[in-house]
Amino acid sequence: MKTTKIRWGILSTGGIARRFAGSLRKSVTGVLTAVGSRSLPSAEAFAREFGPARAHGDYESLIMDPEIDAVYIAPPHPMHREWATRCAEAGKAILCEKPAGMNSAELREMLAAAQANGVFFMEAFMYRCHPQTKLLRETLRKDLIGPVRMIHATFSYPAANYDPRERRYARDLGGGSILDVGCYGVSMSRLIAGELSGRHFAEPLQVKGCARLEPQEKTDLTAAALLHFEDGLIAMVQSGVALKGENAVRIEGELGSITVGSPWAVRHGESFLRLTQYRSGEITTKIATDPHDDLYAHEIDEVGRALASGEKESPEMCWKDSLGNAAVLDAWLREAGVSYAD
Repeated sequence: MKTTKIRWGILSTGGIARRFAGSLRKSVTGVLTAVGSRSLPSAEAFAREFGPARAHGDYESLIMDPEIDAVYIAPPHPMHREWATRCAEAGKAILCEKPAGMNSAELREMLAAAQANGVFFMEAFMYRCHPQTKLLRETLRKDLIGPVRMIHATFSYPAANYDPRERRYARDLGGGSILDVGCYGVSMSRLIAGELSGRHFAEPLQVKGCARLEPQEKTDLTAAALLHFEDGLIAMVQSGVALKGENAVRIEGELGSITVGSPWAVRHGESFLRLTQYRSGEITTKIATDPHDDLYAHEIDEVGRALASGEKESPEMCWKDSLGNAAVLDAWLREAGVSYAD
């Protein structure tokens, strides 16, 4: 019997693709139907582990599969533009792993293809679809900590088995912390600044950045950016692929602060939203997770909701939001002296 669920194809069989495939099992709206790899044995092994699913030994065969409704694009960043464009031309809905493009120019090409072919497109910032982020938005709207002056957002991790030619470092694979994880802090800072000004997101007036570069590849190992928004609001964003950071978001107001624990992975037992009010000394902690929660399943089901409603973009990460994020990353990379040009 034909399924009524969104039939997903996964393009690539790497680590993030495996995480996504596992979450599809917990999704209400989606089901894994096919996987594509540049190696047929790799696709077949993936399909056996996460299927039942069809295995394709090349990406082209996957996107041309008539039984696929949507494609999750999961190879390294430099491959996103080509395959997102080709998915759009094939009439497939697109969920593209972040950052969707290597720069804002690439992203504009991808969105133009999606628009021209009338297909759904969403950049995969999975945390945006989780109830914890909704709770943060609601808390910000209540104006409980007075005028907000500073945002601190960190996403940094120590990579094991350092190899300058590995994906997280290699220049031709889009390596570096800014594109890999700095994009999260930028996204969150823009979300917070937007909510504080009555919008879904906001753009900084100025971006300053710096980085420590990998000696051979000249990609960024650790980096920091200052984003200056309206009304003097400043965000400090830290990223790293060779440094263990305290992965958290802290919002500092004149009357209190809000701390979001584990804002990106959103794991039960680690994630929380803590409100501290200075005058009363009151500290309130709220949990928006449960033991059976699955971060990526929320993202998958948001795509399913949007497709069922006939929408071409999601309010959780709309096209304009993605373009604004890409523009900030462009500026940060320039400031930090990181270039991916040939």
